[in-house]
Amino acid sequence: MLFASCSGLVILLIIRRTNGDSVTQTEGPVTLPERAALTLNCTYQTSYSAFMFWYVQYPNKEPELLLKSSENQETNSRGFQASHVKSDSSFHLEKPSVQLSDSAVYYLRWVTGTNSKVNIFI
Repeated sequence: MLFASCSGLVILLIIRRTNGDSVTQTEGPVTLPERAALTLNCTYQTSYSAFMFWYVQYPNKEPELLLKSSENQETNSRGFQASHVKSDSSFHLEKPSVQLSDSAVYYLRWVTGTNSKVNIFI
């Protein structure tokens, strides 16, 4: 398996833009040594209320919900954390110490009004 033979964590990021609202996030591949801190930045602009969801997809698995936004509160799962700060329009994904097992595809899904958008982090 490719991930088992690597000595560092690799996360690739791909951005898919949507019409109307906008999101700005970490771009390009992210390569980190084990035990390094990870931050995937996400800020957005919308005229509606935004509900944010982080998903993770491990190799050869289906995507699964990792974290969902909770207004101005921090959420935690599997060592990851994210704070949806509405005043900053941000929902950054963080982990203080990554491991090879964290190598995966990370998706940000955000819902505004009646529209659903998916931004893909690989």
